[in-house]
Amino acid sequence: MKGQDVSISTLNGRSIHLKGTSQPRCFCPSEIRASYMCDAGGVLQASSFYSSRLSSALQRRPASSLDTISRRRQTIGSMALILHAGNTNKNGFKALIAAEYSGVQVELAKNFEMGVSNKTPEFLKMNPIGKVPVLETPDGPIFESNAIARYVTRLKADNPLFGSSLIDYARIEQWIDFASMEIDVNLSRWLYPRLGYFPFTAVGEEFAISALKRSLGALSTHLSTNTYLVGHSVTLADIIMTCNLYIGFNRIMTKSFTSEFPHVERYFWTMVNQPNFSKVLGEVKQADSVPPVQSQKKPAQHKESKPKEAKKEPKKEPAKPKVEDAVEEEEAPKPKPKNPLDLLPPSKMILDEWKRLYSNTKTNFREVAIKGFWNMYDPEGYSLWFCDYKYNDENTVSFVTLNKVSGFLQRMDLARKYAFGKMLVIGSEPPYKVKGLWLFRGQQIPQFVLDECYDMELYEWTKVDIADEVQKERVNAMIEDQEPFEGEALLDAKCFK
Repeated sequence: MKGQDVSISTLNGRSIHLKGTSQPRCFCPSEIRASYMCDAGGVLQASSFYSSRLSSALQRRPASSLDTISRRRQTIGSMALILHAGNTNKNGFKALIAAEYSGVQVELAKNFEMGVSNKTPEFLKMNPIGKVPVLETPDGPIFESNAIARYVTRLKADNPLFGSSLIDYARIEQWIDFASMEIDVNLSRWLYPRLGYFPFTAVGEEFAISALKRSLGALSTHLSTNTYLVGHSVTLADIIMTCNLYIGFNRIMTKSFTSEFPHVERYFWTMVNQPNFSKVLGEVKQADSVPPVQSQKKPAQHKESKPKEAKKEPKKEPAKPKVEDAVEEEEAPKPKPKNPLDLLPPSKMILDEWKRLYSNTKTNFREVAIKGFWNMYDPEGYSLWFCDYKYNDENTVSFVTLNKVSGFLQRMDLARKYAFGKMLVIGSEPPYKVKGLWLFRGQQIPQFVLDECYDMELYEWTKVDIADEVQKERVNAMIEDQEPFEGEALLDAKCFK
C-alpha cells in the first residue's frame, strides 16, 4: 500500500494520519513520544519530520523484534553479570550503583588484583589494552565504564534512570559528558601526577586546579537551583557524576577546597548517603590533606623487581645473591622520617585549640578570640610572619586574584598540622593587594614548605616583632578581618586552619 495515507488509532481513540507511508505492521507508542499539531477538528496530525521518522521506525522494527529485545532483556536481567574491577574502583562503582537502582545482578570478579588480573591473556581478550572495568555478558564483554553503566541501566525497561522524556535523556547524556570531560579529566590531571603516574610540574598542577575550579563552579551554579542534575530524582547522570567526584573528595579535594562550592558539597553528600549508593560506596570520608608529590614510577619499579629476585635467588643459593638480598632489604621502603618540627621541644601552645577558638567565636571576636590567641601564643615554640605579594600590579581581575590566593592555600595543605594563616585581598578597584599573616611552628618558615610550595617565593616575608605594638595591632586586625584594613576596603579574607 505504498503511497497511500495511513491512519493509526491511539489508545485514547483518536487517529494519527500519516501521508504516503506503508501500512505498518506494528505500533510502538514510544516512537511517537514527540508533540503533534492538532487540527480544527481535533484530529492529531504528525509533522512531516515525525511522520517520516515514525514510518521508517515502523518498517524497521516489526513486532517480533520488539518481543525479541524484551525477552532478551528479561533473560539477561535475571542473570548475574561479572564485573572485572577492584572493589575500590570508582569506575566500577558506576555499574554497581546503576545495578542497585535497576534490579540487575552484577557481581565483582573473585580475587581480582589490579596489575595482575588485567594482564592475563583471558582478560586481554575482553579488552586488548588491559583497562578496567570490563563487564562479562552472555553476548560478549563490554569495556569503558560509562558504556557498561548504560548497558546495565537499559536492562530494565523504561528505566527512570534515563528520565521520562527526550529532553531529559539528552540532558542526562549532557551531564554524563560533563562529568567525564570536565570533572574526571581535571581531577586526574591534578591527582595522578602527585601519585607518580605522570610527571609532576607546578605549572601543570596550577592549570588542572584552575580548570577543575571552573568546572565545579559551573556545576555548583546549576545545583544552586536543582537537587539533582536532571529532573526530580536520581538519574544515570547523577550516578556517574557522583562516582567521578568520589575520587576527588576521597583522595585530594579537602574541605578547604570544596567549601568554595557549597552546592556541590551538598549534592555529593546527599548522593553518597542514598541507600543504593551507600550499599556500594560504604562510608565515605573526605581527604584531610593533599597527597605529597611522589617520584614518578619508582614505586611500580620497586614492586616489580623485588618479587622476581626473591623467588629466583633462594633456588641458586650462591653467596653473591645473599649480598644482593641484603642490598634489597636495605633499599626496601623505610618508615618515613619524622618531620623536624615534630622533634622540637614541646610548646605550651596547642595549635588545634587555637583553631577551634577561632572557628567557634561568633561574637565579641576581639575580646574572646584575639585575647585568647595572645594568652595561648608561645613565642619560643611558634613564630608569626607577614607576607606581601610581590606582583600586585598584575592583580587586575578580582576573580583571578581570588583564585590565585585559593590556589596558594590549597598548596599549603602539607603544612596544616603546623600552621595557621590569614590571607586578605584588599581594594575596591584594581590592582588588588594581597597580604597575609602566618603562624608557623618553630622560629623559621619550615624548610619543607619553602621546598614544596612554589608560591612562597612570590611573597615578601617579614617576621613579626611582637614587642612592637604597631605590628602586634596589625596582627590583631588581620586575624579579625578588620575593615577597612590600613585605610582600604577588604575585597575578601581567607583563612587557613
